Amino acid sequence: MPPSVTAVNTATRRVLAFAVGGLMLYLVIAVQLFVNVDPLSVHRTDAVIMLGGAASERLPVARQIQAEYNIPVLVISHTDTFGNRAADEACNSTAFPNPSVICFRPPDMDTRGEAQAISRLIKANGWRSVTVVTSSYHVTRAGRLIKQCTGADVQMVASHPDLDAGQWIRRFVIETGGLLDVSLRPECANQ
Repeated sequence: MPPSVTAVNTATRRVLAFAVGGLMLYLVIAVQLFVNVDPLSVHRTDAVIMLGGAASERLPVARQIQAEYNIPVLVISHTDTFGNRAADEACNSTAFPNPSVICFRPPDMDTRGEAQAISRLIKANGWRSVTVVTSSYHVTRAGRLIKQCTGADVQMVASHPDLDAGQWIRRFVIETGGLLDVSLRPECANQ
């Protein structure tokens, strides 16, 4: 084999090894950021807040945290979307005013809108600490957004979705982009 072909093959192998190594490193980091996110300890706070979406997975965890830590208020994001059906039904079936349940509709149907609404709820109710429940893949980005909007202690608790490998990869890509967005465009920066 001529020396130039050997050099090209060696360079190709190096590039391929670097790409595979980079992908493996990304997957390890993604698992830590989006799967292994359970807090070391959970403590009692002034309210437990369930973010919208995946309500059949998130609402039971929020209710369990509320009961286990005797948290006086359950706050539910009410979105009237398919994935939030269980939470929306809980909001629609609760008689208001009810001091132990607050349902809010975010101004925008995304995590940024929820962060803004949560900031206003914290301020209006004088809460010093809240527990926020969302899916494990969403904990890092949502926590960062909410903490950008409030000085209250924000404790993030994960519910754990049952996703296949393809769905996890999709969530890794979406949440990585979301984290970059949150870092480049902080929420509530002008408040």
